[in-house]
Amino acid sequence: MATTDRNPARRTHAGPSSPSAPLATLALAHALSAAERGLAVIPLSRTKLPALPSPHRDDPPSAPRCHGECGLPGHGVYDATTDPRRIRALFAAAPRATGYGIACGLAPHHLIGVDLDTKTGTDSSAALRELALRHLFTIPETVVVATPSGGRHLWLSGPPDVVVPNSAGRLAPGIDIRGAGGYLVGPGSRTEHGVYSTVPGTAHLPPAPCPPTLLRLLTPPPRPHHPGPGPSGQHGAGLVQFVLGAHEGQRNTRLFWAACRAYENGLGDTLADALTDAAVRTGLSEREARSTIASAARLTAGA
Repeated sequence: MATTDRNPARRTHAGPSSPSAPLATLALAHALSAAERGLAVIPLSRTKLPALPSPHRDDPPSAPRCHGECGLPGHGVYDATTDPRRIRALFAAAPRATGYGIACGLAPHHLIGVDLDTKTGTDSSAALRELALRHLFTIPETVVVATPSGGRHLWLSGPPDVVVPNSAGRLAPGIDIRGAGGYLVGPGSRTEHGVYSTVPGTAHLPPAPCPPTLLRLLTPPPRPHHPGPGPSGQHGAGLVQFVLGAHEGQRNTRLFWAACRAYENGLGDTLADALTDAAVRTGLSEREARSTIASAARLTAGA
């Protein structure tokens, strides 16, 4: 009797495929399987970028940013959907797609991707284990996706009321985080460097809940309420003092939060050296501090 495998993670495992099958058709099949699991998807090109061009690419820089409100496709991760009809329409409009992206931060899984990179020359897996030992949390068994470069993507599930930002190297060198507004390359996707595939023995697993301690490391502290904006000099001094008040386990998080607020208020470049000096005084290396501040600059630039 024929049986149906109801586990979408297993079905999105990249296996041997017919060389005559169009890559876009294979990518669509994997994307539809992921959508059955509740994972919102978009078509990707060989470069891992969204396959559909923006309908606003010729708009003037002063035009308000559109996140899909216009109703047209081409808004990157904001096109992500679990609706099979919409997925087919997106792929029909992107015939050169060879893969698919999975949007993070959306219900029902509120996916958080831990990207263990290998291109930096650091052992990011060892860095994550060291971080877990230092902060006393355990990496749960979960879906793991192998990248063509030898890296790993760990799929974790977050709570619905917590927004995890994207970051690069903030947690530790070689560890990037994909959160709200980001996406993961789905297993089965083919890129110019190779195919993404689920690691054997993990395809049947659901995205495991993110350990609470790790979740705290991934989320900047709440922005404090101030009765008034105050002069920029006082604001900058307050951010530096905030970094100086960090204890072990808070240093990167406090620095990232302060740097984000600095860049949001147009003070990022002005305060970068002072924030770096403050972070070094709390125990971070200058390299770590500069990397964290650069991550804040990239995040706020895309806000």
